[in-house]
Amino acid sequence: MHDSISSLLTAGAALIAVLAVILLSGRVARRFAAIPRLGRRTPGTRLAITETIALDQRRRLHLISCDGAEFLLLTGGTTDVVIGRPGAGAPGAGEAP
Repeated sequence: MHDSISSLLTAGAALIAVLAVILLSGRVARRFAAIPRLGRRTPGTRLAITETIALDQRRRLHLISCDGAEFLLLTGGTTDVVIGRPGAGAPGAGEAP
């Protein structure tokens, strides 16, 4: 009887220790992540993905920001295509209505 209780307590303590290590490693990984999250810029970076929209199972539209300019990319098809700069060809683009 005493051996089964001590075995349960040992197993419970081991479970708590493993869960604590998993949670702690997750926090450390998030804090020191080398890859910036979507839309966030770290000081000194020139390139960022501003937005991404899934069109279907394979194709996505990406709005990319590079040195203050934005570009629209279509990826996932047979070829990846630079669609252009949003509002570059439309008169009055970027202005509020």
